[in-house]
Amino acid sequence: MSDFPKIKPMGERGILIEFQPEISEKLLEKLLFYKNKLEEFYTEVNVEVINTYNSLLISYMFSIENLYDEILTVKKLFDEAKIGKINNQQVFHLPVCYDEEFGWDLELIAEEKELSKEEIIKLHTAPFYTVYFTGFLPGFLYLGGLDKKLQISRKNQPRMKIEKGAVGIGENQTGIYPKSSPGGWQILGNCPVQLFDKNNDPPCGISAGDKVKFYSVSKAEFEEISAQVSEGKFQLKKENYAR
Repeated sequence: MSDFPKIKPMGERGILIEFQPEISEKLLEKLLFYKNKLEEFYTEVNVEVINTYNSLLISYMFSIENLYDEILTVKKLFDEAKIGKINNQQVFHLPVCYDEEFGWDLELIAEEKELSKEEIIKLHTAPFYTVYFTGFLPGFLYLGGLDKKLQISRKNQPRMKIEKGAVGIGENQTGIYPKSSPGGWQILGNCPVQLFDKNNDPPCGISAGDKVKFYSVSKAEFEEISAQVSEGKFQLKKENYAR
């Protein structure tokens, strides 16, 4: 089968499964289907299965005794699996304040893309973004679906500190910094919602395959939501995603 993934060792404690080099929701469905199958298969074994845009990594907590046999086992599992649909996707509605205090690069984006700030906000809040995977930082969501009119290069010189909750865009993606960190994305707002908490199970409630919809809030609404988040009273709006 031409689209069958390449399966190869990744050191002594990993197996890398590479699919066709593309970014698409169709491939994401395939990745998440196989990821679920692997997690079900390895229920009794201490492994972690991680997905990117077009690959899966099975990360073992121990050295693999017979790597060749283990790869054959994975290939057999893939051969026998019949790909189904993702049926449990959810939409998470996340508030973003695009006030000039938070939108550090709004003027730059407006000038480069020849858009008003209002048009930028409208374009950024319109899509249902797809969560392809989390990475870079714990709880950092890689969101696909950014309008082409907003697609812009990352900064040549990354900032030493991006504030927690900063909402940025880079190339064809948008994302939220779950904690303060260096970063090179163009920043256009801030989301006051706590996306990652190591004390929760799971620590990040938004998963690959889910959808994110942003909505604009004022500075006053941002401060009110921030207070609710601090007090543990904020209720994140979410619903099942209807195709």
